[in-house]
Amino acid sequence: MDKRQQLMSELMDLSNEIIWLNKPELESALAGYTLNEVEVIEHIALIPEVNVTKLAAASYMTRGAISKLTKKLVAKELIESYQHEHNKKEIYFRLTPAGEKINAIHQQLHHSFLERDQEVFQQMTKEEFDTIFRFIGRYRQHLKRLLKEKR
Repeated sequence: MDKRQQLMSELMDLSNEIIWLNKPELESALAGYTLNEVEVIEHIALIPEVNVTKLAAASYMTRGAISKLTKKLVAKELIESYQHEHNKKEIYFRLTPAGEKINAIHQQLHHSFLERDQEVFQQMTKEEFDTIFRFIGRYRQHLKRLLKEKR
C-alpha cells in the first residue's frame, strides 16, 4: 500500500471510529431526529439568510431533498420559513425556539466530544495543526474543483 492509500485508509478509519464512538450519545440526546435533520438545523443556525440553495450546497444534498427535509422540519415546528418584504420570490428559513433547543443540544454534544478528546489536541504543536489544515484545504479545493466540473 502506498502512502496515499494508507493516508486515505487512515482518514476513513478515523472518521468511522469517531462516528461509531459518538453515535450512541447523539442518538440518545437527539432521539426522534435524523442526522440529516440535525445537520440542516445546524446549517440554518449558522448561515445567514439561508435558503434551499444554500442549504443544498452546505449539506451536499439536492435542492429537492432539502425541500422535502425543510417541509418535515416546518411540520415538526423546528424551523419556519419567511420572505423579505422587497423579495417575495425567495423563501428563507430560521429556527423556532424548539429548533434552537435541538441545535443547542447538538452543539453541546460537539463541545463534550472535543473535551473528551482534549488530550490528543493538547499534545499537538501549532506546526502540526498548520500542516493538517494545509493538507485538508488543498484536498477540499481539489474535490470542489472536481465537483464543479461534474455540474
